[in-house]
Amino acid sequence: MEIYLDTANLEEIEHVMQLPMLDGVTTNPSILSKQNLQPKAIMKEINQRVDGKVWYQLTKDKSEEMVNEALEIVELLDHPVIKLPMGIEALKACSVLTKQGIETNMTLVFSVSQAILAAKAGATYVSPYIGRMNDIGLEGLQFIEDTVNVFKAQEMSTKVIGASIRSNHDVVAIASRGAKAATMSLKVFKQMLEHPMTDKGLVQFSEDWNVYQNRL
Repeated sequence: MEIYLDTANLEEIEHVMQLPMLDGVTTNPSILSKQNLQPKAIMKEINQRVDGKVWYQLTKDKSEEMVNEALEIVELLDHPVIKLPMGIEALKACSVLTKQGIETNMTLVFSVSQAILAAKAGATYVSPYIGRMNDIGLEGLQFIEDTVNVFKAQEMSTKVIGASIRSNHDVVAIASRGAKAATMSLKVFKQMLEHPMTDKGLVQFSEDWNVYQNRL
């Protein structure tokens, strides 16, 4: 399973990207807007810190403009993934970029029918926003499962990446339903690493070892 950190915060990226289990960093316009640098400058800085894929979401509205924006960003990144918000113009741009060998992600996907169209357009990934789906009464995990099953049945190579993940339990849930990737905040990533019983066990081991050493 691919695991990505969903951030443009350079301190967060430097803090965790040394860990070998991380596959890269995902961004979006909202995340980038929290930084004080221009978008291209931020992406360059992220790329210097990431040994893996760096994801950038297009902001233009028309397919031709999307393609041009994507080609500019691709030049800045070693392993780019271009995100496109679901829509007819994005589907057209996705097809063009895919034919040029550029990895793409169709984001803001909230139905299986949208996921099918994205896969037909050649998207490398589709992003179901499970947290946002659950917020409006939809079954985010069921959507993950249904989409994975359709892709398998139709022999589509597009991968499902879970987004809008609220806890480490969500990561486990989407993995068990066949999602091939997940992107998450630093908070959720830390939840994956930490457990109170692990902390308790470490304290006990340390105390027992000290007693043992003092007895020798």
